[in-house]
Amino acid sequence: MKRIIFHVDVNNAFLSWTAVYLLNHGYPKDIRTIPSIIGGDEEARKGVVLAKSPVAKKYGIVTAETLYSARKKCPMVKTFPANYAWYKEESKKLMKYLSQYTPVLEQFSIDECFLDMSGMERIYGNDYVSLAHKIKDEIKNKFGFTVNIGIGENKLCAKMASDFEKPDKVHTLFMSEIKEKMWPLPVDDLFMLGKKSASKLHSFGIHTIGDLAQASSNLLTRHFKSQGLYFQEASRGIDTTPVMPRSSKNKCISVSRTLPYDFTKREELERVLFQEVEEVSFQLRKQKLYTKTIAITYRNNLFQNYSHQLTLLNPTNSTKEIYKQVLLLFDCSYREDPIRNIGVRLSDFSDHAEEQLSLFDTGEKRVDDPVEKVMDSLKEKFGENSIMRASSKEEKNVVKKNNS
Repeated sequence: MKRIIFHVDVNNAFLSWTAVYLLNHGYPKDIRTIPSIIGGDEEARKGVVLAKSPVAKKYGIVTAETLYSARKKCPMVKTFPANYAWYKEESKKLMKYLSQYTPVLEQFSIDECFLDMSGMERIYGNDYVSLAHKIKDEIKNKFGFTVNIGIGENKLCAKMASDFEKPDKVHTLFMSEIKEKMWPLPVDDLFMLGKKSASKLHSFGIHTIGDLAQASSNLLTRHFKSQGLYFQEASRGIDTTPVMPRSSKNKCISVSRTLPYDFTKREELERVLFQEVEEVSFQLRKQKLYTKTIAITYRNNLFQNYSHQLTLLNPTNSTKEIYKQVLLLFDCSYREDPIRNIGVRLSDFSDHAEEQLSLFDTGEKRVDDPVEKVMDSLKEKFGENSIMRASSKEEKNVVKKNNS
């Protein structure tokens, strides 16, 4: 069956949702039509621009600059605080509305999600573009804000399509359209490709997504290891990641940390991730469970949330194995942006570790790590902080923990 995936993305979400809130509460103007910005916490975060109206953009105001700098460019600009409680409510209403079209919905961040529409032609017919326009227009009329909808045969292509032209648009990126629509784009635009990786690719003469698709695989693996092959597959529109709906039945174990400052070094983030993996894997073993789905969640300095996950062939509760997979996830999902919160989430549990062999299995039975058994018993007796591995110890006093 041919896969059909929609990616729905709210246009300028924080500003649009704030505009809707203000109009609903009697504010006389639609702030999307005037010079306006959504600012951060001026005291705690020094007042950076989180979102800007199209009019403010014309004055040269850019996301992430200080409110002071923005006011210098446009003295009459109106500033409004972020209203996260309202944003969550708007997000919930949107997801609830979209779930009527398919039960297979994965929320990717607060303002975007994937819909798996595969097989839905029996209900909606084969004209998915018309269906997307219908959904887009209904959202605008029902909720007062606009969205972009990208349509593709996988999540990667749907996501890339939704970014083509904004706002209030529907775009397609099918496999037959990759060369025409995606290959001419700058390599920097490839989904999940960070700034540092893009800069490195430019130094090799790889400037467009098409250049990357046709580049030497040996060159990419030599300089980017396994991540290079992921980049090349993505440049060719290859993505087999399933749309993973969240449900009350699919419980999870997760931990996230708000960092003392915006972390930008990979080594810092990897140390935090290791400590988090220790915690969630201990909870997993404590409940005698094994996980099959592992995810990393990020919140950057602009309060944008994103995540990435993978599904294992064999469930595990090993700290070593989970951390190995987390590092693989980190390599292909970190966008090289300043991170203020990072977390690890485990889900898709079973109460036994089935051994499903693959071509690369040796046939040897996996056994529990005796070191983990000893550490777990000490934690049970003296508390979770009574013992930890040396690599996680140094991070213990510099992060603020938010368990979920």
